[in-house]
Amino acid sequence: MPNYTRYTDFLKDKQFIRWQLTPDKELDAYWEGFIERNQHLNDELRQAIDYLKTTGLNKSTLSEEERLSLLNRIIRSTNKQPEKKIKNRRIIQFTIASCAAIVLLIVGLNFFLSLGEKTHYTSGKELIIGNLLTHEDIQLITNDDSLSFQNDVQIDFDESGKAKITHGNSEEKTVELAESKQNTLIVPYGKRSTLTLSDGSKAWLNSGSVLEFPAQFTGNNREVRLASGEMYIEVAPDSQKPFHVYTSGFDVKVYGTKFNVSAYADSPQSVVLVEGKVSLQPANKKETFLSPNEHAVYADNGTFNTQKVDVNPFISWKNGYLEFNKTPMTEVLKQLGRYYNLSFDFDNDVNLQKRACTGKIYLSENLDNVMTTVGLLSSTKYISDNRQIYIINEPN
Repeated sequence: MPNYTRYTDFLKDKQFIRWQLTPDKELDAYWEGFIERNQHLNDELRQAIDYLKTTGLNKSTLSEEERLSLLNRIIRSTNKQPEKKIKNRRIIQFTIASCAAIVLLIVGLNFFLSLGEKTHYTSGKELIIGNLLTHEDIQLITNDDSLSFQNDVQIDFDESGKAKITHGNSEEKTVELAESKQNTLIVPYGKRSTLTLSDGSKAWLNSGSVLEFPAQFTGNNREVRLASGEMYIEVAPDSQKPFHVYTSGFDVKVYGTKFNVSAYADSPQSVVLVEGKVSLQPANKKETFLSPNEHAVYADNGTFNTQKVDVNPFISWKNGYLEFNKTPMTEVLKQLGRYYNLSFDFDNDVNLQKRACTGKIYLSENLDNVMTTVGLLSSTKYISDNRQIYIINEPN
């Protein structure tokens, strides 16, 4: 048995790391016995667990065969998503699930962050600089009024046009809007919102989105306009009233379905169909029909490039995490920038552009945890200094 005297000794033990990443009955039994026999190390063990939860992991000593075996176990555990109850023994409470949520992101990687190493930015290194921007308020603009909310909001319309707005600490406010007037919901970068329309359709709006919609749908169609940003929507079926989502490039005609539409100014517009049926139609062009699990990217010439995809990476943001599969790091940071209201400067990222990330990033309120996982995914290091984040290239 290794000689444990300080918490860093646990962090160098690959069996301890396995226990925290993918616990099983055998590992639980071993470490519960260890705790009973070594109560004098309780504080050091707790400190090691806390370090893993909040900071990262030290360089792994696993062999390639062991690493691949561990990788497969992590993948299986994320697919099953078990609701595992952890036993409390003595004075230590093991919050393994929280720890695993952070370190899951080593999927496809064979490295860990350096233990306790304090990195200082020095000139000459390739880096990306990110700036935390000032958060703006979510705004609901109507014909006669404008409402502002500092926190993420949930807006639910009923058939009469009344809206119940829930925000902050479950604070509720009810407003009544004119049925025939267009309303605008503005969700700035760093914020999110959900919206239930009067027909029962539910929309999730990502950061940096602007949606125009009526309080009530009148006439023969149900129409909303995504002026910018990203929306996942589950449309309530109504064969008598087709549903349309308009973007600056095309019209999405819906036949009772679930899909994601992205219309950010700095990325190609696209649609991912989860289930049901939609057609995409640019002005003066023929319709393009999508089947479930298809991704359509809008081109400048007014056509769509479509392909079969796994839809999860495209819609995971609404469930509180981002999923990547060999995604360029610049795209990863672009998505994080939207979510956390960050502005990244890519001027000096020659080698960083070559980095690709595979895994999941859980969108914690703690930005340090998120940036730690970015480091795990991309073999980089970051330094947070006031409202700036420096991401430094680390050679493989």
